[in-house]
Amino acid sequence: MADSSLRGRVAIVTGAARGIGLAAVRRLCADGVRVLAFDRADADFTDAAEAGDVTPFAGDVVQSGDWLRAVDTACGLGEGIDILFNNAGISGPVASAVDYSEDDFDHIMAVNVKGVFLGLKHVGGHMQSRGRGVIVNTSSVSGFGGGGNIFGYNTSKAAVNGMTKSAAVTMAPHGVRVLAICPSPTGTEMMFQLERKLSPENPEAVRPQLAHGTPLGRYGTPEEMADVLAFLVSDSARFMTGALVPVDGGSLAK
Repeated sequence: MADSSLRGRVAIVTGAARGIGLAAVRRLCADGVRVLAFDRADADFTDAAEAGDVTPFAGDVVQSGDWLRAVDTACGLGEGIDILFNNAGISGPVASAVDYSEDDFDHIMAVNVKGVFLGLKHVGGHMQSRGRGVIVNTSSVSGFGGGGNIFGYNTSKAAVNGMTKSAAVTMAPHGVRVLAICPSPTGTEMMFQLERKLSPENPEAVRPQLAHGTPLGRYGTPEEMADVLAFLVSDSARFMTGALVPVDGGSLAK
């Protein structure tokens, strides 16, 4: 169901070309939002561009200059930026702390942590100057624990949780809300890559094992994550900030 309170607002969505980001672009467009779809230069923007009032934007979330260009471009879509979905992220290798390479650790921390920080910094600063706005970061249930032998990913998402809470406290007096969605395994290319890493010969064989930790017994869908995002950025959630919202089929209730 479309939320009329979002009509005419402007959003930046990172990692927008596929997965949860693409689902978010589609949902926000259905609610009448004008979207800057931010993804890598080698991304296929075809599906995002067809979702509605979408401006594809090629850039690197780890580069401040690209964020500044994104802010300038998004401001040209309306009176200012109302929504940031800080969603871009990578899974990294399946490895423990002692087996994790320094290069892999630097890379996952750059994308999953610095990328989110730069969004908070540049878009958050713009929102503070306007006195309003909502930022939703994509974290994970993995940010609450240490399982799965995905050391870098767990670490990066724990950092996203901390940044979300800290930014929520400091931005609240300026009228800016900051939250995070924390998905459990979701049916996106990131999970399918993990399946291939765990079982190269038969990736789908590990899916029941990965879904077993979810009481509802399945992966989430990108659309289910986008539905929660749409609520969090709407006026219906206007008294929510600093929350780490599990969208996890009951995983954290166990």
